Amino acid sequence: MSIEHQGASSPESTNRHPEAPEAPTRKTFLENLSERITSTRPTRWVRFGIVSIIFLLWVVWMGNPWLGLVWFLLFDIYITQFIPWAWWKKSRNKTTRSVMAWVDAIVYALVLVYFIFAFIGQNYQIPSSSLEKSLLVGDYLWVNKTVYGPRVPQTPLHFPLAQHTLPVVNTKSYIENPQLSYHRLPGLRSIERGDIVVFNYPQGDTVATKIQNPDYYQIVDELKKRGVADPKAYIASNPDQFGEVIWRPVDRRENYVKRAIGLPGERLRIKDDIIYINGKAIAEPSEVQFNYVIPVKGRISDEKWETIGVRRDDFGNGPITNEYTGEQLYDVPLTVAAKTIVEKWPEVTGPLVKEAASGYYDLGGVFPLGNKYGWTRPDMGEFWIPKRGSTLHLTLDNLPIYRRCIETYEGNELKVQDGKIYINGTPTEYYTFKMDYYWMMGDNRDRSADSRYWGFVPEDHIVGSPVFVLVSLDDQKGFFDGKIRFERILNDANPDKTSALW
Repeated sequence: MSIEHQGASSPESTNRHPEAPEAPTRKTFLENLSERITSTRPTRWVRFGIVSIIFLLWVVWMGNPWLGLVWFLLFDIYITQFIPWAWWKKSRNKTTRSVMAWVDAIVYALVLVYFIFAFIGQNYQIPSSSLEKSLLVGDYLWVNKTVYGPRVPQTPLHFPLAQHTLPVVNTKSYIENPQLSYHRLPGLRSIERGDIVVFNYPQGDTVATKIQNPDYYQIVDELKKRGVADPKAYIASNPDQFGEVIWRPVDRRENYVKRAIGLPGERLRIKDDIIYINGKAIAEPSEVQFNYVIPVKGRISDEKWETIGVRRDDFGNGPITNEYTGEQLYDVPLTVAAKTIVEKWPEVTGPLVKEAASGYYDLGGVFPLGNKYGWTRPDMGEFWIPKRGSTLHLTLDNLPIYRRCIETYEGNELKVQDGKIYINGTPTEYYTFKMDYYWMMGDNRDRSADSRYWGFVPEDHIVGSPVFVLVSLDDQKGFFDGKIRFERILNDANPDKTSALW
């Protein structure tokens, strides 16, 4: 009995060990959520509240309620943290914590820069003299994107500090897909005549990477004039000369800056360098420049040119010699005030003649490329600037002016067959435009690649308008020789824009 008694056991004694811990109770999702919410520090709630207000205002501005779903992601980042965003902070590896701290800071900075550059404003550099003397080469501008309404990024996946090419590695700074349709948020006002405007280069869709000035389409036109049967095939088959031929989305094209001269729905004409809008001549900016051919008896010192603001790139290494007459000449851009000064210089031997009237230069190759109108840079016949919602009577005569707008900018298939115009396979004599278009020109009229060469600027290419000069660096001087133009810092980027002038 004693043996049986010792071997006997109760169910309680066989199923339970006195030292075994009790199994933890699994929390439900709602219990876990409640615990995470209640344990969040007040300072983190404040940060989340501020971010939420900014985000929700942005969603309202965007006019897309589906974007509001991203708020739940922000809630997890700041409050619940179901996704282990800060896993690296608990790492025992010091190097991992140090590296990830930098990565975390850089990512936050890039996201912030992305949104500021996309929806508020951005800095741009003036690389050429097309707007001298209003804006100078080396001016760094702050461009306001809210004035005309910020454009929602059409290429959303891009590195915010590079327009289209990453430095050093020399690769694309963007991923082409997805491509979003054009949409512009509400702005403060529309473009007015006289505004200096930053926009994406209209003919920058196709690029020969080794030769970007002249652009791809100008190269094609020049090759046609030389008798090349298929210029595009010729360019593609000569990559050593022209480089790779690539396509760029609208918002990843080069940024240009010019002055708005013609507005949607207006009729524009240029005669003897005078611009007429709806038959009426308009005033010119006070700092407008034209190139003059100046006969001289010898070299004019560099210092003398610089006193009237002529760049070394313009006056060069001295006068050129007319191969037919042996006459020595300068060809430089001058404002009205500078012209008055130069005329009195003792080195000048005769009257100053506008470059356009001198007969020394070919002034052709203007918009529309390959046209038979006989237009030149100082003389262009009257034409209508397309306006959204307006219908144009299309003819074979005016088609060259509007073909690129209809075909490239607005995405239609256009062809001419048996003397008829077909749009998307349907014969038609009329077309209603989907966008507004603008005519942009530089103040340095004879040294500006502008609408006279590549035509209209579509509204979906508009970036913004410069507000002020951040800093100005003279590329032709050293840091101890006046490189920093202190007098231009924080200057108005468009002092000529006044209601009295325009």
